[in-house]
Amino acid sequence: MSLSFFSDQCVPAEITDFLARHGHKVTILREVMPIRSLDPAVIGQAQQLRAILLSLNGDFADIVAYPPANYAGIVAIQLHNHPEVIPSLMERLVAFLSANASQAYYQGKLIIVEPHRIRIRE
Repeated sequence: MSLSFFSDQCVPAEITDFLARHGHKVTILREVMPIRSLDPAVIGQAQQLRAILLSLNGDFADIVAYPPANYAGIVAIQLHNHPEVIPSLMERLVAFLSANASQAYYQGKLIIVEPHRIRIRE
């Protein structure tokens, strides 16, 4: 099953391309809104698209500022300034997405993807 993502402007093309190659629909921020859009507008656009927000912006991993229950899903990728981990991180993420292939699964969840683990906050 294909999942629908809205990719924040900070997400490298390597990540969005990887998801698209694995059959997921990825809408890239710059295709639908100005790249300097503020965070509330970005997450609002994800909601409007009924898509899971995909971001490297640590602000979206703040459950106080962005309570997961209010959103259709947030995937926060944490590279910690090590882009060389992208291939292994994406293999881990795609395996997780395959195991949880329903768009509804992500509703109300923050998925934090790190090189060595995936955490879920609700």
